[in-house]
Amino acid sequence: MFDLSRRRLMSGILALGLSLAPVAASADDFVNILTGGTSGVYYPLGVAISKVVTDKVPGTRPSVQATKGSVENLNLIQGGKGEVGFTLGDSLAAAVLGSADAGFKGPLDKVQTIGAIYPNFVQIVASEESGIKSLADLKGKRVSVGAPKSGTELNARAILSAAGMSYEDLGKVEYLDFAQSVELMKNRQLDATLQSAGLGVASIRDLATSVPIVVVEVPADIAQKLGQPFFSAVIPANTYEGQAADVMTVAVPNFLVTRADLSDELVYNITKAIYENLPELQAAHAAAKGISLDKAAKGSPAPLHPGALKYFTEKNAM
Repeated sequence: MFDLSRRRLMSGILALGLSLAPVAASADDFVNILTGGTSGVYYPLGVAISKVVTDKVPGTRPSVQATKGSVENLNLIQGGKGEVGFTLGDSLAAAVLGSADAGFKGPLDKVQTIGAIYPNFVQIVASEESGIKSLADLKGKRVSVGAPKSGTELNARAILSAAGMSYEDLGKVEYLDFAQSVELMKNRQLDATLQSAGLGVASIRDLATSVPIVVVEVPADIAQKLGQPFFSAVIPANTYEGQAADVMTVAVPNFLVTRADLSDELVYNITKAIYENLPELQAAHAAAKGISLDKAAKGSPAPLHPGALKYFTEKNAM
């Protein structure tokens, strides 16, 4: 009888203690931001987005992951291994279609868009001593085309094809990231590198201060042959040391993507944090000056996430 009374007393005390205990905070939302190589533009902007989300979206735990870029990011998002990813528009279009040649096993139906950001400029840079001055001059030369099946590498294939060329026309093809490409060029083991990135990318700035360079023109007719999402663009004079004149090239828009299964509230808050704190992103890299709210909801090959759609609708940006 005594044992029964004691057990009842202890149960009552335990219940009272639980009722008085503070309510545990809900688990934070992990926000893994998939970027690119550390010498590109995606990575520093990813770090800036991580800080903005940390400051403006309570209950989140952002992290930044360096990757091989667009194609890897899209496959990771599809596989549930990331919440925000950077991608080139043509890679996103290939993902929606499930292009095996681009590196996708099938249509990526779990990938949705947060919004358009800045454009990537296809920047073909050769060492001055290589004698390369035009696309045709790349024939027989040693060229790095980006990491295998990265967004840059897909751009390289497209540009060469539009110019009536292929990898077989090149003397040697290297599949290297931006930083590795630059190191080989400094050591005279490579004649040119194609890098699809925002203007003023750190890797090419580093190269231009180390060896004399030539920024190779991509004529307007190449952009016309490629069609959307590519468009003609200009690399302004003095973007890089030794580049005295404007250089025509092609550009393609970048997008931020997310998973379709993320809550509308979380994606709404992330979208709001990004597009209402653009000065912080611009401080991280000048390429972010190309991001604008009025273009953010337009042109994506993949559907907008409902959370992003809600934000852009509120801002009359549709």
